[in-house]
Amino acid sequence: PLMLGAPEMAFPRVNALSFWFTFVALLMVYQSFFIGGGPGSSWTFYPPLSVEGQPELSLDTMILGLHTVGIGSLLGAINFMVTTQNMRSTAVTLDQISMFVWTSYLTSFLLVLSVPVLAGSLLFLLLDRNFNTSFYDTKKGGNPLLYQHLFWFFGHPEVYVIILPVFGIISEAVLFLTDKDRLFGQTSMTFASIWIAVLGTS
Repeated sequence: PLMLGAPEMAFPRVNALSFWFTFVALLMVYQSFFIGGGPGSSWTFYPPLSVEGQPELSLDTMILGLHTVGIGSLLGAINFMVTTQNMRSTAVTLDQISMFVWTSYLTSFLLVLSVPVLAGSLLFLLLDRNFNTSFYDTKKGGNPLLYQHLFWFFGHPEVYVIILPVFGIISEAVLFLTDKDRLFGQTSMTFASIWIAVLGTS
């Protein structure tokens, strides 16, 4: 908010709520390692191993933890986007917005597009495991490839969710260390970041 000339985030309580969702999710994921034999279906949760091979509650707890962190990420991303669009000072034009704000905005955009798809795929996985549905279970006519497509719809933009803020931080560090008022080629870097976000979702 300070880089935009705003006093606070658009929704400060939502910002706090997203932090606490993330904290609770961390506890749930950590707790899942101590239930039963722990989640043993790798970090991707690919079926059929995640549907049939892990009957304990540990994997369910891990999935619920990922749902919780997804809710926190979604709330935080929406808050960042609303703050950037609506609370920018009139003195700060789009061309004057810092690279870190641009990359944070684009990261939020990627999260808003990809996290609901991951949440849906994990919900289908929970339903297959606990309520006898057949989204991914091949014995009942399901297709494990559906999970892989949904998972990687999230997984590919997630790479850019991780790297785009780093680009912004490095740009701000270079700006500070060189004692300049503006980055060299900032407009080009802004458009490059926008195209990274656009192509990362296609």
